[in-house]
Amino acid sequence: MFQAARQSKLQQDGNDDVFFVDNGNTSYRLSLYDQPPLYDVTVEEFETSALDRLRILAEIESSAARNRSWDETKQVTITQCGKYLPLNSNSASGIDVQAERKKDQLGHFVLRLAFCRSEELRRRFMKAETTLFKIRFESDDSNERRAFLNSKDFNWISVSKNEKDEYKGQLQHFISAKVDLDTAFNNEAFYKVKWTTIPDLVEKRKVFLKGGYAYVPAREQASIIYAAFEERLEAALLATSRAIPLVDEDMRLNPILDNLAQGFIAGVPSDWVASAETTGEGITADMVDSLAKQHFPLCMRVLHQSLRKDHHLKHFGRLHYGLFLKVLGLSIDEAIAFWRKSFAGGSGSDKFDKEYRYNIRHSFGLEGRRMNYPAKNCLQLHSAHEAGCPYRQLESSPENLQSALLSSYSAQGLTINDLPEIMAQVKKRSYHVACTRVFEITHARSVRKGEGLGDGESVTHPNQYAARSIELEKESKEMEVDFV
Repeated sequence: MFQAARQSKLQQDGNDDVFFVDNGNTSYRLSLYDQPPLYDVTVEEFETSALDRLRILAEIESSAARNRSWDETKQVTITQCGKYLPLNSNSASGIDVQAERKKDQLGHFVLRLAFCRSEELRRRFMKAETTLFKIRFESDDSNERRAFLNSKDFNWISVSKNEKDEYKGQLQHFISAKVDLDTAFNNEAFYKVKWTTIPDLVEKRKVFLKGGYAYVPAREQASIIYAAFEERLEAALLATSRAIPLVDEDMRLNPILDNLAQGFIAGVPSDWVASAETTGEGITADMVDSLAKQHFPLCMRVLHQSLRKDHHLKHFGRLHYGLFLKVLGLSIDEAIAFWRKSFAGGSGSDKFDKEYRYNIRHSFGLEGRRMNYPAKNCLQLHSAHEAGCPYRQLESSPENLQSALLSSYSAQGLTINDLPEIMAQVKKRSYHVACTRVFEITHARSVRKGEGLGDGESVTHPNQYAARSIELEKESKEMEVDFV
C-alpha cells in the first residue's frame, strides 16, 4: 500500500497541489516495490506518471488479448517503454537514471491505488505488472540483476553438496548436459523453496519434490523470483484495498483514480493532434464522404452514415462527430459548409443559422467561453450514453455489430471469417483491441497482424485511427510513384 496513505492520508505539504509520499529504493533498475517513494509531487506528476505506466500495462494486456508470442510481447513492451517509461541501467551515461526510477516507482504506487478496488482490477493489474517485471528481468544488465538478487531475500535455501549427493539420482533428471552429466550436475546449483510458491514449475514437472519443498535448478531460478514478485504484489494490493478509504477523503484524487481504473478497457487515451503531415493542408467538406469510406473508425463511420441517411444527428452525435472532423483538419468555414449541406434534407438556411451555426462556432472556440475543444478519445466515448463506442454499445446485440462491421469495412477486405476474432475481443470488453484488429485487417497491405497502428500500439482515439490510416495511404502512393 501507499504507506503515505495510511500514515499521512497523502497529507498536503503546505501547497494545495503537492503530496508527501514515503521514500523508496532506486538503487536498481529492477524493483519489488516493497518501499514507497519519498519526494514531493504535484497532482500533475501524480497523474502523468501513472498514465505513462498505464500505457505500458494496457499494451501488455492488449498483447495477451491478441495472442502475441512472448517475443512479440517483449518487443512491443520494450518499444513502448522507450517512449513512455524509459528505465536505463546504472551504466548508462548522460541519463538521469534516478529521475527515471522515481517516475517508475511513483507510477506503480499510484496505480496500486487505482487498481486495488476490486478483485478483477487487482488480478489484471497484478498480471500486467508481473509481465513487465519479467521483461525487465530478462533484458536487465547481468551484473545489476545479480546485485539486485543479492540485495533481496526470496526465501530460498541453497542446497548443500551433501544434500545434492543424497538426491543425485532424482536431481540429475533436471540437468541438461550434452557430454558429461556428472560435471554438469556438480556445476549446477539448486535451491529449495516451498512447492506452493512455484506452481508453474511443479505443473511442468521441472522440479524434484520432497518434504514439502521443491528443489529448483539454478537455470529455473527466475520462476522463484517471478512468483515472489506476484505474491508480494498481491498482498500489497489487498493491504491497499483496506486502506483506500483514507485516500477517498481527498476529492482531488478520486477522479484521477477512477479514470486510471478504466485504462484497461479503452487503453490510455492520447490527446491526439492531427498535423499537416498526416492529413495534408486540411480537408474540405467535399472530401469527407470519401475519407469516411476509407479512413474512419467504426464510431465515426456509423455517425457519418446516420447523417447521410437521416440528414440529422442528435446533439451528442453532432458534438462528437464535429470535434472529430475539426481535429482531422476541417476548418470552421468548411465545417459550416459541410453541416449546412448535410442538413439540407430538413433544414433551410435560416433554420440552420438559428439552430446549428452557433454550436459549430462554439466548438471551434469562436463563441461562448471561446475554448478550442478537443475531440473525444476512446475512453470518453466508452462512457457516453449516446453516440459512443459501437463496440461497447452493441455488445449486447452481436448480430447488429457484425452487420455494422461488414457493411462498413467489407470493401476494405474485412470478411465474415474475421468476425469471430473481433467479437471475442468485444466479449472480453477489450473494445480498443477489437477496433485495432479491424484497423490491421483493413490495412493488411501495410500493417502486419499485431502491429496495430505501428510498434504494436493500439487505438485509443478516433483521430489517431483516421490520421494513421491517411498517413499509410499517403506512404503507399509515394512508394508507387517512386517505383514508377
